[in-house]
Formats: sequence, structure tokens, C-alpha cells
Amino acid sequence: MDKSLSAELIRTRLDSLTSESGSQASLYLAIRRLILDGELPAGTPLPPSRILSTDIGLSRSTVVRAYEKLRVEGYLQSCGGSATLVSETLALAAPGNTRRDRPWRQGRPLSRRGSEIARHAASSPIQSGAFVPGVPDVGLFPFATWRRLLARYTDFEHRHLARYGHGGHGPLKAVLAEYLRASRMMACSPRQILIVNGSHQAIDLCARMLCDEKDRVWMEDPGYWGASNVLRASGLQIEPIPVDEQGMAPPAAPVSPPRLIFVSPSSQYPTGVVMSLNRRIQLLELAEEHNAWIIEDDYDNEIRFHPYAIGSLFGQARSQRVIYLGTFSKTMFPGLRLAYLVVPEDLAESFAIGNAELYREGRMIEQAALAEFIDGGHLGTHLRRVRSIYQERRNVLRKAIESRLGGLVSTTGGLAGLHLPYVFNQPIDDVALAREMLATGIVLRPLSMYYADSRQQRPGMILGFAAVDAGVIEAAAPSLCAAVERRSRAARAGTTPSPTGPG
Repeated sequence: MDKSLSAELIRTRLDSLTSESGSQASLYLAIRRLILDGELPAGTPLPPSRILSTDIGLSRSTVVRAYEKLRVEGYLQSCGGSATLVSETLALAAPGNTRRDRPWRQGRPLSRRGSEIARHAASSPIQSGAFVPGVPDVGLFPFATWRRLLARYTDFEHRHLARYGHGGHGPLKAVLAEYLRASRMMACSPRQILIVNGSHQAIDLCARMLCDEKDRVWMEDPGYWGASNVLRASGLQIEPIPVDEQGMAPPAAPVSPPRLIFVSPSSQYPTGVVMSLNRRIQLLELAEEHNAWIIEDDYDNEIRFHPYAIGSLFGQARSQRVIYLGTFSKTMFPGLRLAYLVVPEDLAESFAIGNAELYREGRMIEQAALAEFIDGGHLGTHLRRVRSIYQERRNVLRKAIESRLGGLVSTTGGLAGLHLPYVFNQPIDDVALAREMLATGIVLRPLSMYYADSRQQRPGMILGFAAVDAGVIEAAAPSLCAAVERRSRAARAGTTPSPTGPG
């Protein structure tokens, strides 16, 4: 290929390239793409920079810099004098060998583990509006205070916070130990606290440090699908354990004892049931007898609508078989991605090493700001404010749903948290209902999707209220109730409901 044809190819590709990166970057990308696609084969001479700059209307210095970048990266080579050629090392990029010319190889693109994760996924990109569950109202958070605290720790004096950490920021762990003693009746030292990047990382760390592949995990059913996915991805076997009005109902004499037990005793997710004292004692004794570990997920205890905090399982346990998991995603904002584990004394150092080796640690600036945010009383003030607002929104939602649907639904939640679970008292297709509502801009989660055992499934809906203004709740609820009523009438008649109909 002669130099004039090379220049024409470059000019054509450059004209079709839409780039906001500047002329040098556009030229570099155009030539690189021509080389990788095999349109400029190995050994092809490129026009001298002076000639190419005239042909394409760019300055010579721009062409020289683009050539030099491609030469440094190995796409071009110099060959005597000022000649510039496509590198001979790119012979594999010849037509017929390029990626676009290769036949597609059939096969499974994901691993078995990856396929399982994708198949069980239930995350939603929708994080606002009626009735997104599990999301706080981030507009209520005091970002001005948070920004001021962050700024305090981003100066030169605190440059050490920009390095890796080990186990978490010491002052934050000390503040959390005192906070847990006062709010959750937990006696723990700062050394037992490990700061992690969100609850999912905490669960993954527990699985990796405490379990081997194929170990058995008891999960609440219905339960939190996110935890199940993380544990399943670690190669563990999930055994669903039914939840009733007293919480998880484990068998008295299990045939195959678990290695891990994942529970949310203070406010079971998603039902909101509070685990009874008898069940707590039974669970602790079972863990002790079978050398099992309990992960206590205390995801929303701070957002409660009753005057007394429910004691933690960790604080109740005599033996050290409980690992406590706390998060700031509900109390502050989800994007913070800070959570913490409280582990038994003899696991503290091993967990800190495991966390550092598996994930590396950082976020020390945010941790320093968080320590001051808690210690300065800002978190307590924020919680008192949002509890009042969330309780009002919860009451508006309950009235809007229950005054109209009456005996069609029942709920076990509402004492704490950011959502209300409603069980349908008739065989209504909750998945189809959720799909119908989403088309109208209303979000709900089908209760049935939280069950692992299809024999235990009960249809219903999970409705969030925390991130929804009372006026929006009142405006959206009639459409939802009308859809439930239509489906109820159709279920009684044995027909398929119309997606729209009279309210």
C-alpha cells in the first residue's frame, strides 16, 4: 500500500470518527483502529508528518505527537531516515486474523458461578419514586455538614489518611464501640470492629474466612436475596429455613448442621418479624452445639418506630459464635458504601488480615469524617429527624393501602425500617402485578421473589415509603390498589385480568 492510499484511509476514518478528545487524540484513535482492523497491514508506510498534516488539515506538531504515541505503544516503527511503518510485530492483525473476521466461538460466556449470580439477581437500577423499597431519602441527609467534615481531612496535615488502612480507622472503631454499647447493649472493644466497604463485602469476607466450598448455610426464607447471591458465589450450599411469626424456625435436630446461619433477628428482612426470645436461645444453643457461626444482619435497627431498641443477638450470646453486621447505607446514604463487622476477639486479627489481602483497604478520609460525624452528635440528630419523617410516610402508606384493600392484604412489618411487606390473602400473581405497575411508573417488589423454596412461597408486595413524599404516596396508591383489586376479582373468577380497568 503506498503512502497516498494510507493518507486517504486515515482521512476517511478521521472524518467518520466523532471524538471530543481533541485533534491529536482523534488522529491517534483513527490510525490505531485502521491498524487493529487490518486496513493498514504490517509494513505499510505512513505519509510523512508534513504531507499528512496538509492532507487532513491538522498542524504538523499534532501529527508528530500522534505518530510518536503510536510508536511508543508499538503500533508504528521507524525504518531508516524519517520513514514510518506499521510495526511488523502486528502481523497477526492481517485481514483474516482480525477479531472481527474470526468466527464466533459458541460456548458459555459465563462461568457456572457467574451464571448463577446473573440468574438469581434481583437488583434494580430504579432507586427513587413510589414505592422503591430499601432506599432512604438522601435529600434529608445533612450534606453541608458532611462536606465540611470531609474537607477537614483532605488537607496536607492528614495526608496519612490517603494511604491504605488495616482494619479501619482507629478513632472510628473507638466511636463505634461506644455507640454499640449505648444503642445495642453490646460489649466489644475497638479491636473487634472491622470497617468494610458495604454489607456485601462483609458477607463475602465471612464466607471466605469461615467456610470451605460446599459448606452449608442456613438462610431465612423469605430472606435477603443479596446475601444469598454473595454466599452462593463463594461456592456455599444455601438451605432455606422457613420464617414464621417468631422469626427463623430452625429444625430442633438438624440432619446436616450448617457452618453459617444468616439471620436478621431485630427486623427480619423482608417480613419485619422480630425474632422471639425462645428462637434466639434455640439458635445460639444450636450454633454452640454444632460449631456454627451466626451472622447477625442488623441492617435497619436504627430506623425504628417504637421507643425501645431491640437487643442484639451478639449482646445476648454467652459464647462467641455471633458476628454482628452493621451498615450506614440506611442511616446515612447508600453511596457511602461503609459497613462494619464486630467479630469475636480470637477472629479479629485474622479477619483484618483477610480483609487487607482480599480487598485492600482505603476510604480512610471518609472514615475519619464519619467518626467525627457520630461523635459530634450529627448522626443522632439526623436519625431523630428521619425517624419522624419516615414514620409519617409509613402511616400515610398504611392508611392508603389498608383502607382500600382491607382483607385482601395483611402485614407483619412496620415497627422499623424503610418498607412495608404486604401478603396477599388471595392467589394474586405478584410478579405480573409488579410488571404492570412498572409500566405505569410505580415500583414494587414481588414478595414471592424473596422465597428460595417454591413450596413456601406467598404472593405479596414490598412497598418502600422512606424515599417517597407523602403526597406522592397518596397520588400513586390508588392506581396500585385498583390493580390489586382487578387481579383479585380475576383470581376469584379464574380469568386473566386486563392490565387496565376501572379503579
